Amino acid sequence: MLMNLKNDGGPEPKRGVLPERWLQAYEDVLAPLEPDVVAVTEFTHSQSRRIAPWAADRRAANPGFKAAQQVLHMRGFRARMGQGRNPTGMFVREGSFILAQSPQRHFDRVYRTPPTHVVARLPEVPHVPINLLSHHAPYCNPLLNQLEAYELTSVVDKVDAHRDISPDLEGAAVWILGDWNQEPWRQSDIDWNSPAVTDRVHRCHRAVKQSGGPNGLWVSRTGVDELMMDAGMHDACRFAALHRGQHNALDPTAGFAPGVAGQGGLCRIDRPYMDGFSVRAVEEAWVLDMTGISDHHAVVIVLSRPRLVLALHREFPELEPWELAA
Repeated sequence: MLMNLKNDGGPEPKRGVLPERWLQAYEDVLAPLEPDVVAVTEFTHSQSRRIAPWAADRRAANPGFKAAQQVLHMRGFRARMGQGRNPTGMFVREGSFILAQSPQRHFDRVYRTPPTHVVARLPEVPHVPINLLSHHAPYCNPLLNQLEAYELTSVVDKVDAHRDISPDLEGAAVWILGDWNQEPWRQSDIDWNSPAVTDRVHRCHRAVKQSGGPNGLWVSRTGVDELMMDAGMHDACRFAALHRGQHNALDPTAGFAPGVAGQGGLCRIDRPYMDGFSVRAVEEAWVLDMTGISDHHAVVIVLSRPRLVLALHREFPELEPWELAA
């Protein structure tokens, strides 16, 4: 599951009291679903900088983080802070997965907002690592957005890392759930040249001019989605739409909140990518309405556990790059 709760639900209205939007998201929405993995892309008040000047600032980041683990009955992880103010986090259900004592991998450089990277294993297939990542791409720098996506391919490389040594060796699985702050390839209905687009800076973040000068036509940037497909990663929502007939899985996840009317409209920037084996285990995917709680809807992905076991054993043929975009 992927959740972008705006600013982590907000600060505590007073010490020891969790904000209403946080309670709605965790108690009313997430807990009843009993997810096995939750990738969180705005952990604003659940993490602090290591160089925070006051111990109280660092302590203030813990109540919500601890409460979320208790409410969800899951183990929580937090990425380190980068330049961005909305760090990433993740919750993983122990029992559904095997987690080592220290399963988290940290990224310290390149990323404006470092991803949360946790290595888990399925009890039925304990020798195959599943790399779980929660990623929040930079909203303001499309060049860094692309650079960060390339950095993520260092994890994607683990899918086939040993196949050149022996075709019998089983590689790793990789699942990257993120707010990519960029449109998917050929799935954007935004007309960036419309006079309704009044936020010019936002357009510079999300679109690129096809030709120079003041009258150049703007088109959506889709390089990250294309890179993921080039690298053999697949949008789980695309798979649900094309192979399971669940076309609502491609519903917009953002652009509906008040105050963003001039930014181009509805968009699907929150997307889950899976390697070409794991994605075949997707049974369902849908966009979960978070209106009134957040400015992004959540994305839910349901996997068949028996099919995932077969996928990790690579009993299925790997989905070819771009196969879902045809």
